[in-house]
Amino acid sequence: MQCVGRASAAGGAHVTTARDLVIGYVESLNAAGEAMRTALPSLERLADLLCLVRSHRISRSGGIGTYSYSVHGAGCLFISQNGSEIDVDFAADGAEIFDLWRLRRYGQSLPEPIDPTEQDLRSAVESLKPLLAEVRPGWFHVAEARASA
Repeated sequence: MQCVGRASAAGGAHVTTARDLVIGYVESLNAAGEAMRTALPSLERLADLLCLVRSHRISRSGGIGTYSYSVHGAGCLFISQNGSEIDVDFAADGAEIFDLWRLRRYGQSLPEPIDPTEQDLRSAVESLKPLLAEVRPGWFHVAEARASA
């Protein structure tokens, strides 16, 4: 479908550092994507959710598997069974992108919340290159499909 206009952390592992938080976010985003693709076989990538909503094939919000979802503007918010919030936007090419605010929100939503500073998050993201790439100032994406740190 072409239409564009951390499992361990999600599973309950204790996140203690900003780096753990970033890895957990990426793993949780991957897990949400897998759940969506399993439930919606026509979904090739998460950005296709926008097309499905715009064409009225799925509701703007709902539940699929162990996740609830809410499509917004240029992205989607996924909420796992444990309440973790994985908010992601989609670039014009369909790439999954996120910023420090989304990482921080994810950390605050964990069962054992963590709220690192912006500087700690930026350092964590920098430490995870080349896994993560900055696509524009302050916005990142996973450089390799299904990469894990």
